[in-house]
Amino acid sequence: MSKQNDNPENYPFLGRMMLWVDKPGSANKIFWALTVLCGVLFLADFTYDKHGHFHIEDIPGFYGIYGFISFTGLILIAKTLRVLIKRPEDYYGDKAVDREEYPEEQLDKVDHDV
Repeated sequence: MSKQNDNPENYPFLGRMMLWVDKPGSANKIFWALTVLCGVLFLADFTYDKHGHFHIEDIPGFYGIYGFISFTGLILIAKTLRVLIKRPEDYYGDKAVDREEYPEEQLDKVDHDV
């Protein structure tokens, strides 16, 4: 990529708008904004009368709590599965595609130092 394209003024409009995401501290701002938004939405669930199919759906904040527990469970199950199905790096041994030797004359090597 040339140096000319590294200038933010050459980025598309949306790219220039999203440059703030790369700045230090932006991840914390996004995290706290999402935390506040989730809290406000959780509290908003107490402000109206629900008519669910099951009685448990009428509990304020049920879907937020249910989603959080489900997501946490999914993460824990994934971590457990990883331990059970993980294979060593050289599991396929000599039959792995990336262990194959390629003839030198068939490789298109490019010299990037020029």
